[in-house]
Amino acid sequence: MTSTGLIDIHAHFVTDSYVAAARSAGIEHPDGMPGWPTWSVERHLDLMERSGIEKSYLSISSPGVHFGDDGAARALAREVNEFGALVRSERPQRFGHFASLPLPDVEGSLAEAAHALDVLGADGVAVETNHHGLYLGDPRLEPLWEDLDRRGALVFVHPTSPPHADDLSLGRPRPMLEFLFDTARSASDLLLRGVLTRHPRIRWVLTHGGGALPLLADRMDLFSAVVGDGPQDVPSAVEQLGRLWYDMAGTPFPRQIPALEAAFGTDRLLYGSDYCWTPEGAVLAQVASLDSSAQPSTTDTWRDLTTRNVRRLFAV
Repeated sequence: MTSTGLIDIHAHFVTDSYVAAARSAGIEHPDGMPGWPTWSVERHLDLMERSGIEKSYLSISSPGVHFGDDGAARALAREVNEFGALVRSERPQRFGHFASLPLPDVEGSLAEAAHALDVLGADGVAVETNHHGLYLGDPRLEPLWEDLDRRGALVFVHPTSPPHADDLSLGRPRPMLEFLFDTARSASDLLLRGVLTRHPRIRWVLTHGGGALPLLADRMDLFSAVVGDGPQDVPSAVEQLGRLWYDMAGTPFPRQIPALEAAFGTDRLLYGSDYCWTPEGAVLAQVASLDSSAQPSTTDTWRDLTTRNVRRLFAV
């Protein structure tokens, strides 16, 4: 343990009933992975102690809660959100919770967001980079963004498989490559359709260092200038994307975080473990790389920086 405890913005849980619902929908190998992970409060707390994590914000990962039926998705979202809220209420110093929404059902998502934020006291909501091919810039989602902007809500954007993922992934698990591409695809959709400028009070959190975004932001600006795509009186892609928040789940060093820092800086960089989808050993190895890599400065550590940033994120 070090003096500064990490705050994990990107941590997951599953329940037996959630996994059973997914399997009933035919999802045995989510996003091309070998199978479903297991999770318990006790195992999660043990990992937090061993890795120096002070607090974890829990959410349901891909493939979300909508498996094809709106009514079933609304019921499953309510069930996992009630469970996450209970874990949070029993150990508020150790756990936070981002509520699931039954997208692409917008009406159901508006109702669930209100219940989760107003009744359950969720710390934010979690969405996928796309919901059955509906990307986050789609005009059909405007009522949801308007409501969340009014609330100044935190929206945690987790990657998922893109449409036609079986063809695109070439047989490889989608989290290896496609999740990073879909993060960039979804963020670019929010940017180029003007969602980020229309709804500036939403606190967007992207995962895995923004995926491929650090390498593509300048390219988006170039193409906007060449083809005249989008309004001309808005900040650049680099500036708008630099206002979002990013976690370092995955393989932050030696290349992921330096690329993000070069593009957007580190004043909105957050820690993320991706447990329980990332196994315990890999989480411990990632934390070790965090502590052993070159630190941000002679007086600051990555632990200090990310913990300070996440406190700013929630100081609304």
